Amino acid sequence: MLGGIVVMAIMTSAAASGVVSLHASPSAGQSIVAEKHVSTTPDIVPDQRIVVHRNAGEAVDVSVSVGIPFPPGTLRDIRLLRILDEHGVETPAAIRATLKWYARDGSVRSVRAQFRAHLAGGKQTFYFAVGKPRLRDLAGWPYAAGLVDGGQGVSVPAALATLTPAWLCASLIAGPQLPAAPGEAYANYVSTQFTWARKLPVDDPTAWLFDRPSTLFKAYIRTGRFDYLQAAESSYRFYMKYIVRDGAPYSPVCAGGWSRGDKPCDVKYVYVEPILLSLALTGDDSDYDTTTVDKMMTLWEDGGWNPRAGPYRRSSDYFTERLAGLGLLETTSAYELTGDARYLSRVRDRIGWLDQHQRDNPDHLGDDGSWRNSWNLHENDSWNPANDVRGASPWMSENIIDGLWHAWLVTRDPRIPAMITGFGRYLEQHGWISPALLVSPHDWRHPCSGPAGQIAWYWSSSQAPEKAIFAIQDSDGWYSDAHNVELAMPVAAAWYFERDPAQSAALRRRFHALASSYDVSCAAGSDPLRRFNWNNRGSGVAQWMIQQPAGSGAAASVAGQGAP
Repeated sequence: MLGGIVVMAIMTSAAASGVVSLHASPSAGQSIVAEKHVSTTPDIVPDQRIVVHRNAGEAVDVSVSVGIPFPPGTLRDIRLLRILDEHGVETPAAIRATLKWYARDGSVRSVRAQFRAHLAGGKQTFYFAVGKPRLRDLAGWPYAAGLVDGGQGVSVPAALATLTPAWLCASLIAGPQLPAAPGEAYANYVSTQFTWARKLPVDDPTAWLFDRPSTLFKAYIRTGRFDYLQAAESSYRFYMKYIVRDGAPYSPVCAGGWSRGDKPCDVKYVYVEPILLSLALTGDDSDYDTTTVDKMMTLWEDGGWNPRAGPYRRSSDYFTERLAGLGLLETTSAYELTGDARYLSRVRDRIGWLDQHQRDNPDHLGDDGSWRNSWNLHENDSWNPANDVRGASPWMSENIIDGLWHAWLVTRDPRIPAMITGFGRYLEQHGWISPALLVSPHDWRHPCSGPAGQIAWYWSSSQAPEKAIFAIQDSDGWYSDAHNVELAMPVAAAWYFERDPAQSAALRRRFHALASSYDVSCAAGSDPLRRFNWNNRGSGVAQWMIQQPAGSGAAASVAGQGAP
């Protein structure tokens, strides 16, 4: 059980004939179940539809590679997976397992299916079915063999295949998700942003910060939209083109780093999660190998241009919530991708560092729920305790909550729920700017979210004088409500784990108050381009979390399900 989601394979005669369909629950407490669908062709299940689209070039007959992810326990033998045409007739196919559920039961997490399609009208529909032995095998081919010129010096698939959002969300490939409902405010916000974020930002390296490819893949998972997948795939291939492959993973070479913008040693641009998602959703194994992943992980450990990763031992230590959160997220993704026990050990180390930092901050000012650190060092200035402001960035701390969430899905580490609820309580006490303070000349909000719009401090503190926090907000925090969308995620995550009724009620009120920031006029601003990534990389799951019963994640954590 995963806090209101149940994945249950009912091996009835329907399942045995290949009809296994997973539905994501539209509301709290409902389960995802395998069930039989009424169909004129018994083996065809609507949620197991594959639509092949022409992506590039003009070819009518194309070689198709598609990734198909599966929930834990759904597929153990790839010989029992078939590809069917729109009439339910088996199509010759090559099937290869690409990921396993290393943190669960060892079942198949994703496969790459390869087959031929005829795109006379620009697309063709197929289905996949689980249960019956495959009778028509096809010799597979290297993924790169299906690529054509996509511009910008990048090769892209001639054809891309989409799956349904119901299946994608139920697969848990990005953790639990809900398909975007028609008219959903958050989905409309993402769609509006996509009008300016769609174009590949080849001339702005900072537009890739906070992981553009993963952001787009996750938008695709909740919607099944071909244009999201198309942008995700081209972004992924452009991103991987500039990963340094040769040399040592240390400064100044920094193999494993991203060389665009001549910053290969800047680890905040080093992402493994898009490799995991691309492999699971497109079957693309052509742009990485375990050596490259290991260099990326070594670079994260060594720190590149930053200090080596480790515990927060002194008030004068350099720390940013972005580096701590992304480091945990990417290390977790590396374990999910490879099953390498070294990465799992590093995940546990990073959880421990964050737990110790939050509970026993070396500044000896107590546990307020944040990862309190130095404003001077956070902004790359020299540390000076005489004028330092001890505090935390609310919006950057979303990266820590996102990393902890993914680490919890893998480890069920019992320390994580308390860390997430602790930060949720900190936000309520110290993170949000009181409406009473939002008067001229200090109404730092953008008008798009209306008179009741929420805004968090750019730099918050339970310790610093209000004058110091005001000064930082005046200098750096105008329109810091541009981060409201991603801050809904730590609020919803705290709700999911919070057992105190009063705290839960406050979190729910806050989440719904933040919905005003989903207004499409708030989505129109495209400066900077990386806003699309920081707003949306981890935000989709918030729509699922808030629909679960308050504190249901704490019960799932006690059960310990999923821990390897």
